[in-house]
Amino acid sequence: MKFTTIFRLFCLASPVVFAALIQSGSLTEVNAQENQDSVGQKPVITFTTWTGPYMRSQMLGFVRPYESTNNLRVNVEHYNGGISEIRDQVESANVIWDVVDLTQADSLRACEEGLLENLSGIQWPDGIDGTPAAEDFVEGALNDCGVGVIVWGTAFAYRNSAFTDKQPESIADFFDTTTFPGPRAIRNDPTVIMEWALMADGVKREDVYPMLETEDGVQRALEVMNAIRTGLQIWEIGRQPVRMLNTGEVVMSSVWATTGAVASLEEGAAFNMIFDGRVIELDLFGIPKGSLYKDEAIEFIRFASSSNSLANMVTYLPNGPTRKSSMPLLPDEILAQIPNGPLYEDKAYILSDAEWWADNHARLEEAFQAWLTAPARQGASGTTR
Repeated sequence: MKFTTIFRLFCLASPVVFAALIQSGSLTEVNAQENQDSVGQKPVITFTTWTGPYMRSQMLGFVRPYESTNNLRVNVEHYNGGISEIRDQVESANVIWDVVDLTQADSLRACEEGLLENLSGIQWPDGIDGTPAAEDFVEGALNDCGVGVIVWGTAFAYRNSAFTDKQPESIADFFDTTTFPGPRAIRNDPTVIMEWALMADGVKREDVYPMLETEDGVQRALEVMNAIRTGLQIWEIGRQPVRMLNTGEVVMSSVWATTGAVASLEEGAAFNMIFDGRVIELDLFGIPKGSLYKDEAIEFIRFASSSNSLANMVTYLPNGPTRKSSMPLLPDEILAQIPNGPLYEDKAYILSDAEWWADNHARLEEAFQAWLTAPARQGASGTTR
């Protein structure tokens, strides 16, 4: 007899009947049976990540293999980023997510707010080649509350037919409208474009953020950006620059590296990717504070962040693995597409400083929007001219 049936009898029967049930031990036996039914069953953890092709790469890369290896199921949810939902769960003591895929900036912010479990004392597995985890993970991929998932980045692309005599090769060429005339497109955000402007102007990458701390540095970046104002278009979501390049609306555009690399191989693609000057960012695993299945979540992260799992994931979508030991496991065609691939080691790049942007984004956003709108007028199609 199910406990719910017993409970209904209790609600409807007289106290004498209920007392008889207690005395006979029937109710205790039912409760014990229900608890026994759950004994030996491994808890189902919930992994929350971004949807679309990225989720697919994780499902095939490490979620399904983890389920098969451990004979259990992982509940997979999706979200649109940010830490507000994690904050709500933690503050209400109703944590239902066990592992979350976070941007580096969100990982650091959530950790600082006490919304994530501290993972700093955990010894993560060595790389497949024996390299200790602390040396195997790329810079920034391990913090007090996070373990690296992917390396992603922003690069730029140019339309094939736009330049016949000479093609763009460096980030400086993005701003050289004399040699490479034509409209550009950039994302509606000060990140990336302001780093690019200073790098194109000869600033060493280690000096970029200190320079942007100053008003003179911000003005220097904006002056470099003035070169691309004519016909400038703004994009908001990942596939927009792909469309703009393919249709000839622009001759160059910033583009998320993985999105661009995959789209450049599609039938009818009319552009090439340039990885010089790319801005590198990371995603990390985190465990919301108060997860009921913290131990199981840690085991999941151990598996998912192994050399093999990260390499397997990348074969389904060419983001970069956060372990160096994963690189030799990747075929050449994948290495040619990932933002931290060895083919581009000689190209200029900068690792986005997530902590710095958390402190300075509002200030530079104000300067960026003023640059976009103050001396110019906004076109109906999203162009600034």
